[in-house]
Amino acid sequence: MAIERASKLRSILVAATLSACILCLTSWSIETDRSTELKHGLFEIREEARRFVAQENASEHEQWNVLEPNAKVLVPRCAVPLQTQWTPKSLGRSKPSVMVVCPDAVPNAVMKRWDVHVPVERKTHHP
Repeated sequence: MAIERASKLRSILVAATLSACILCLTSWSIETDRSTELKHGLFEIREEARRFVAQENASEHEQWNVLEPNAKVLVPRCAVPLQTQWTPKSLGRSKPSVMVVCPDAVPNAVMKRWDVHVPVERKTHHP
């Protein structure tokens, strides 16, 4: 009887935990993923890619839209201003992207520098 009750309680606890996790995930977005003392937010990374693309669109004949960076990316806070460039074709990416680079991350145990590839797509022109 006690084992059956413990099993039911465990099932209820697992269901409640999963529901809470789903609520957390559904409330997360790039818009709310901001930088903290320890991590660099995807919002700021995407905004840096947008600034780069806006400059490129102003000076080139092609027009690009910035898409969302991979939501699974987690990088330490950058200690210096971010750098941006087109991702070199030599890196073998199948689609165009902007590489947002941190040449010097705040001291941490994981990485000294990082780069995040933010995908882009050509703007469609409507007649």
